[in-house]
Amino acid sequence: MALIRKLRLREVNPINTFNSIWKYMHVIALENEPSSFRGGQELSLLDVCRGLDQQGHSISLLYEREGDLLEQFEEFCVQMIEVSDYRINRSKPLVSVLKFLSDIRKVTIFKNSIVYSNHYHNSLFGYTLALSKNIPFVCHIRLPPPKIIGWQWTISLRGANQLIAVSKQTKLDWIKRGFKEKKIEVVYNSINLDKFNPLVGISKLKKELDIPEDTQVISYVGRLDREKGLETLIKGFALLLKSGKTIRLLIVGKPLLQGETYKRALEQLSISLGVEKHINFLGHVTNPNSLYQISDLTVLPSLHSEPFGRTILESMACGTPVAASRTGGIPEILTGEFQIGLFEPGDEKDLSNVLNRMLHWRDSNPKFSNQCREYVVQNFSLGRTIESVEKLLLETIKNKNAIYQKDGLFVV
Repeated sequence: MALIRKLRLREVNPINTFNSIWKYMHVIALENEPSSFRGGQELSLLDVCRGLDQQGHSISLLYEREGDLLEQFEEFCVQMIEVSDYRINRSKPLVSVLKFLSDIRKVTIFKNSIVYSNHYHNSLFGYTLALSKNIPFVCHIRLPPPKIIGWQWTISLRGANQLIAVSKQTKLDWIKRGFKEKKIEVVYNSINLDKFNPLVGISKLKKELDIPEDTQVISYVGRLDREKGLETLIKGFALLLKSGKTIRLLIVGKPLLQGETYKRALEQLSISLGVEKHINFLGHVTNPNSLYQISDLTVLPSLHSEPFGRTILESMACGTPVAASRTGGIPEILTGEFQIGLFEPGDEKDLSNVLNRMLHWRDSNPKFSNQCREYVVQNFSLGRTIESVEKLLLETIKNKNAIYQKDGLFVV
């Protein structure tokens, strides 16, 4: 399927100032599956692309599989193109290359076109597309490097004109794997603050979810995958229950990498620890705003080098403090007074102690909720992220085309 929308590309008069040539661009964004079921990186791409569109730029979206975010992209994209595969199938290399070429021919480029890959998984196709069209290629690094970086990703990422990492630690992780520091810029993720906000009237919402008013709520929102450390959370929660507290743990999300077998293993763990009556597995929730709002704490117990942690911002924007592993880019978010929420990854005792210290913040520090919200407003506004990505893309276009001003003339 290839949906081509009415073109809304802006023409710019080259007689204007040097900078005006680069005022508008055509961004060709690559995504595997535009779906809210997969995690924060897909939602982040939607936010960035919509923001760039609102700034006057034109957006084309390439994707492998349809997802529930596709309709929102259709609202502003000038091209929507389904491609066969972003990678070369080693068992059928000739067929894969032919599909690559066929899909590349579907893509229309315009003045100031640039390929913008949302993560390294689709970088080979993005790099090939950019080379064939003689346009620049930028890849957003939203994940830590895999144990083995295959030749396809190595070639394409080294050939990229610019890499964008979501945290300083993610940048460092890729530098340690041999990628050049000067090619990687850090742009922190952000969220739509109009969507995530505090709530007045928590008691009513608790009643709707059949949670007693005197019960404190701890929540996890994200993928149910092993690297997210759900076992640590359940074990730490079980230790906390031994203190006699009245608490409910809400686990929101669905498996992506390990499948339903892993979810059943988590459910069995809660049974073996005797805490199953205090835990609710709620599955995927499209809008978790209300869950953040009724929670006393949100937990992100990641085991791997978590690149950023979008759910931390979502929770804090709703006025709910966060406890999270001291790993990856998380300590770059939880700074200052919010460091109280950091615990050692995989250490359920440390997690239990942190939760025990933080749970009574409503009594000990009633202003903490407002402080959480204000911290996100001041440091992680969506506008700041869009502006930073826009600037890097425009600079990459300039550098790629080597445009400079000489004697009052523009020379390419």
